[in-house]
Amino acid sequence: MRRKLTTFARIVRTGMVNFVRNLWLAIAAMAIMIVTLTIILFSVVVNATFSNTVAQITDKIDVSLYLKDSVSDGQAQNLVKQLQALPSVKQVTFLSKAQALTAYEQQNAGNQQLLQAITETDNPLPATVRIKPVDLNHIGQIRSYIAQPKIAQLQSDPASDSGDRRAAIDKITHATNILRRVGVVAVLVFAIISVLIIFNTIQMAIFNRRDELQIMRLLGASTWYIRGPFVVESVIYGVLSAVASILLINAMFITASSSLQATSFGLLDISYSQSFFESHYWMLLGSQLALGVFIGAASSVIATRRYLKFKMPRK
Repeated sequence: MRRKLTTFARIVRTGMVNFVRNLWLAIAAMAIMIVTLTIILFSVVVNATFSNTVAQITDKIDVSLYLKDSVSDGQAQNLVKQLQALPSVKQVTFLSKAQALTAYEQQNAGNQQLLQAITETDNPLPATVRIKPVDLNHIGQIRSYIAQPKIAQLQSDPASDSGDRRAAIDKITHATNILRRVGVVAVLVFAIISVLIIFNTIQMAIFNRRDELQIMRLLGASTWYIRGPFVVESVIYGVLSAVASILLINAMFITASSSLQATSFGLLDISYSQSFFESHYWMLLGSQLALGVFIGAASSVIATRRYLKFKMPRK
């Protein structure tokens, strides 16, 4: 056991020495990895921010069904139960004609002309069923359900989810989906580039030390004693890149909140993003370290296996 620990310590020490010896190559590899990890971290924060924004928007959006005066309370309650059973529905609220009038008066409390107009005639407002969706992406299921003939014949007017309002909801949903897909593609592209850069960096280091490695092999060094320092070197890349990426994102939020004094850019709520980053700081740092170590170690293992496999006899 003691011998294994000694061997491991030597591998780690050699890897650290190699890192210093190949500093310029290391900087080039880490630059790409920092970009990759920064994009990944930024994508996580942005996705959380989008999810929060969409949740807030979804909470304010509902689909209102306006029922005919001939619809009985029993029919209305049966409709409410059917809608509540839909998996895409979060909440269903029924307002009778009197309740709809009260809600209208509360919403227009500051507009005396509208209030006066509504009181000059009998209550013209229909009973209303308000439907809150779970997710805007699934609002189509609600639309399809209420468009059925048996539901449509109960309605006095088209549902509120129509015309310009429907177009606005669809645009919000489409924009968030596109941004999420772009984030995923960007992460994958830069992750692949990062792996290739580290792969080539390790290959160049192996090539530069080929004579030394051949001597080590002839002296009886095991395969992992030769490969280990390269893996350690790549792990150092990952650790330093992860720390640099988290510090870079932190600096970006400090700049956005103090210098730019910005709170939002469209759907991106800077204030929430900063709050999410700060509250999940250690979790994000741990994830970045794990991901950086994984990318570095995996790239190094692949590179050493590929090169040492045919350049040296395996033991």
